Order: sequence, then structure tokens, then C-alpha cells
Amino acid sequence: MTVQVLDPATLPADDNVNPYTFCVELKGSQWFLQKGKMIAYYGQIEFNGIGHGALDRLVRTSFHSPLHAGDWVVAQGSGKMLLADRAFDVNSFDLDEGNLTIRAGNLLAYQPSLALKQSIVPGFLTLIGTGKFVAASSGPVVFMEPPLRVDPQALVGWADCPSPCHHYDHGYARGVIGGLRALTGIGGSSGEEHQFEFVGAGTVLLQSSEALMPEQATGAVPHEPGVPGGGPGHASGGHGPLGSGMPRMPGQLGDLQRRFGL
Repeated sequence: MTVQVLDPATLPADDNVNPYTFCVELKGSQWFLQKGKMIAYYGQIEFNGIGHGALDRLVRTSFHSPLHAGDWVVAQGSGKMLLADRAFDVNSFDLDEGNLTIRAGNLLAYQPSLALKQSIVPGFLTLIGTGKFVAASSGPVVFMEPPLRVDPQALVGWADCPSPCHHYDHGYARGVIGGLRALTGIGGSSGEEHQFEFVGAGTVLLQSSEALMPEQATGAVPHEPGVPGGGPGHASGGHGPLGSGMPRMPGQLGDLQRRFGL
């Protein structure tokens, strides 16, 4: 079996290394990056949190989602940066004077030529403008044209079309139990009972799996052997900034999902 060993010269520039890893090339440039999505890099690259004084102008023009400010950093400098998300499919997409709304947990990174805004739909973010972004999905992405009803767990996002509305089938909504589930979310539902309904022109992005990507607390050290600070013999109480007991930042996607029953 031949193993391909990569280096800065053989890594692709702004392209996939394999279906699960994407390489971003920085040439004295900047990218917005969701925390926990960079797995390695070559070169001189700095990572600064949203709110860093020197980045005020960049954030003012390209980041407008205060609920998610704690989840993102700005990568800047020169080199090649590898992005991945727990072995999910990773791909880049180009927007050309468009707008695309995407599930917050699926968006890995984007160029500052795009502006990130808070979607009216809880748990989703909207990118507006021209530029490239990188996203993960549970299985390959399928592009569909409305009118369409979608299982909420399979929905990645939508482009250039109105926000969806909720559609509840009669069997789900009728009776006391159905009413309680609709109001509280208790008991859950499948895509056969509850869907997102899209109408009008545009494109809907679906992942070819109904499994939502599991949330991972930003900055937490996995409690696994071989991980510094996380394996047996190491304190796991999380007293430092990288401890596994680090409190979740407010406004994370998992908190939004629980708050709105998504």
C-alpha cells in the first residue's frame, strides 16, 4: 500500500485534499474560521477571536452575528491551513452576488468578501455577497429546486429563495398528544410528520443523511488516551482555558437548538 505524504508544495491551494479535508491557502490574507475546524497548518498564521481590536474594521464589514461571535476566529497570515470536521464530507462553494442560508454547525469557514448575518430562522446563518465558503455535511450535498418539503434533519441550507415555513402533517397535529408535541417539541418527530416547506425560485441544499452533526463544545479537550490534558492521569476538571470542563459560550448552536426545539 502506497501512502501519499504531503508537504506545502504538494498540498492543493483552496481545494480538497480528500473528501473530508479542505486546504485553504493564505497569502497575507484573512479567512473567518469556526473554532475547532482547523486540524493543521504550514506557514505563519495567526488566529484571533472576534472582538480583537485590530480586527474591528474587518468584523464591522463581514461579521454580523453576535450570537455566534464566541464560536469564530479570524485566521490571517501566509501559509496553508487544513480544515476538517470529524470525518464529515467537506466541500467549498462559491457565491456570486448571492445569498445563502446555512445551518450554523455546518459552516466551517468563509472569505471576508462575504458578509455573515444572523438568519431569522434559529440555528442558521446567512452569507451575502461574492466569495468562497467551506461547509461540512453528513454525506454528499444534493441540490434541489423548490417547491419542496424537506426533513429538517437533512436540511443543510438554501440559496436565493424565501425562508421555509413549518409543515405538520395531519396525523402529527391532531389530538392532545400531537398538540403538545407541536407546542413543546417533547417527543420529537420524524421527517414524515414534520417538514420544512420551500416555495418560490432558488436552490435547497440537502445532505444525503438524516443525521445531524453532533455538537462539540468549543475548546474542550477530548477525554481520550494520548490527548494532552484529556487522557487517564490528567485532570479533566477543566480549570484552564482548554479544560474539558470549560463552560459553553452563550449563543452556541446547541443552545439555540434546545431553546427552539430544533
